Amino acid sequence: MAGIGSLLKLLPTGTVFTFEFLNPVLSNNGTCSTSSPVYKYLTSILIAICGLSCFFSSFTDSYKTKDGKIRYVFATFKGFWPSADQDSEVDSSKYKIKIGDFVHALLAVSIFAVLALLDSNTVACFYPSFQSNGKKLMMALPPVIGALSGFIFAVFPNNRHGIGYPAAANSSSSVTNVINKT
Repeated sequence: MAGIGSLLKLLPTGTVFTFEFLNPVLSNNGTCSTSSPVYKYLTSILIAICGLSCFFSSFTDSYKTKDGKIRYVFATFKGFWPSADQDSEVDSSKYKIKIGDFVHALLAVSIFAVLALLDSNTVACFYPSFQSNGKKLMMALPPVIGALSGFIFAVFPNNRHGIGYPAAANSSSSVTNVINKT
């Protein structure tokens, strides 16, 4: 069950929502190949920014301080940034970046890339001939990538509590470690 909960934390839902909201405007509803090239540039920038958001959000975490405040941090190779207060009892070494964080980040980016690059406005904007020729691929690829990534997320759950998700009491892995040991 922890793997399914972890799946919800790792999917780029906020980023996908932002992309789906802004893409029709920035791609001129997919007609950027016939109109000004500015729309292609704007759509490219949107895809890049949203992809970076998916990647970097995989390295965010949160914890609760002694006084009950939630602090949001970025994981680093030495612990987290910004560092904890001097009077805090949080062990920042538990928040170090691990290889699994990069795997989860790359999977989140790949999910977003499939959704963004096969979006009807993006297809019409960048590769309009693919719209009629690649219909089967456009229908089959998102569920396949989603199922594969979901399986990997469920088998290898993430211990991070990123921005917008409940913070751990004093350790980013305390709840998951208890579940994994039982």
